[in-house]
Amino acid sequence: MQSVQAQQNTIQQVREVLQKYELRLGEINQKIWSTPELAYEEHTAHDNICTFFEALSEDGYTVKRQAYGVSTALEIQYKHGQGGRVVAYNAEYDALPGMGHACGHNLIATSAIASFIATVETMKALYSDTKGFSVRLLGTPAEEGGGGKLRLIDAGAYKDVDACFMVHPFPVLTGAPDLLSSSSDSSQYLANDKVSVTFTGKPAHASAAPWEGVNALDAVVAAYVNISMLRQQILPTQKIHGVVLKGGERPNVIPASTTVQYYIRSPTKKTLTPLTERVVKCFEAAATATGCTVEFEWEPAYTDMKYNKPICESYTSAMNAMGYSTIYDAAGQEGGLSGGSTDMGMYLLISPTIQVLSNKYPGNVSYEVPGFHGGFYIHTDNVNHTPQFTAGAGSEESFQRSLYCAAGMAVVGCRVLADDGFAGAIKADFQKEK
Repeated sequence: MQSVQAQQNTIQQVREVLQKYELRLGEINQKIWSTPELAYEEHTAHDNICTFFEALSEDGYTVKRQAYGVSTALEIQYKHGQGGRVVAYNAEYDALPGMGHACGHNLIATSAIASFIATVETMKALYSDTKGFSVRLLGTPAEEGGGGKLRLIDAGAYKDVDACFMVHPFPVLTGAPDLLSSSSDSSQYLANDKVSVTFTGKPAHASAAPWEGVNALDAVVAAYVNISMLRQQILPTQKIHGVVLKGGERPNVIPASTTVQYYIRSPTKKTLTPLTERVVKCFEAAATATGCTVEFEWEPAYTDMKYNKPICESYTSAMNAMGYSTIYDAAGQEGGLSGGSTDMGMYLLISPTIQVLSNKYPGNVSYEVPGFHGGFYIHTDNVNHTPQFTAGAGSEESFQRSLYCAAGMAVVGCRVLADDGFAGAIKADFQKEK
């Protein structure tokens, strides 16, 4: 077990580093927030982060732009000595169409950058006698759609990582208690299958000879009704939702081609597979009933999550030691809002009184390495993926809260690198869960 004094020394040094870089971290945060970019188009965010660390190259930081064959991915690394363990921090920075950073990825990126630099500088100051270690910042594009981390996994970005960290913002709910205490599966992130479905029919004049056509819009309507009826027969923890991307060209032409996009979610990949099969039958039945053909285009799936108990407990201990009231409950807690999905994994909820929650949440990185996906509450007038959340994500208060989480992650990151016993416990728990 880590001594109280060792933890306090680390906390003090981490806080000093964050104070030193706070102004520049704030600038990076605002640049990302004020210039929202969609999946795989995050060139400005990519360049701003890389430029920031290129200015610190004399301090031992190496910068790899367009990392792992992805034009908007990046890798910043600090290496000390030979070999040793590797800690990584994930920075997301993609936005949502039409509403900017409505999921607060500017804060995710900022907290990751802050944790990365605080881990490096604290290890140099307090643990320089460690024979070897590496700290890595990974810029992971396209979380909102496109599975950026999945591409980095395939390219080997995580193959030598001993622990990986990130945090995610959520809204403070009106009237919600400061501490989450009762279990509820509804707070989970969910495993997610994403599919675009195209129905192809036959065009005809909608007034003069509609009987000559095969109406692809009818197939969309039939599929929508099928899925709406299916919703009554699925578990409360399962979600199905979609939009019409293409419904036709003109009212006086029988639509010959239509496209819808659907997300299908369930707590685990095991329970998601049969649900997805049922949804596919809804689309196929619509095609059969209308005489259309149907094609499916699947995006990378986001699977369920393996959480790491030693990391969660150490993070909770560090946050409490810094004066933030923090709860860790591997069974889950009522009050989480997510119901979403991610290519990372498990999260803790934290507010600066502070609240924390963890569970087995979906993600793909957590299957590769021991992972931590934290969360923190920010004050907004609405939930994630709304313009009001975008406004809240750009506030100074939200930026400060991201730094609270950054400090906690850095303290745990240093412990992973410097404490052999703790690192062994993380590995053992990961193997047990896997």
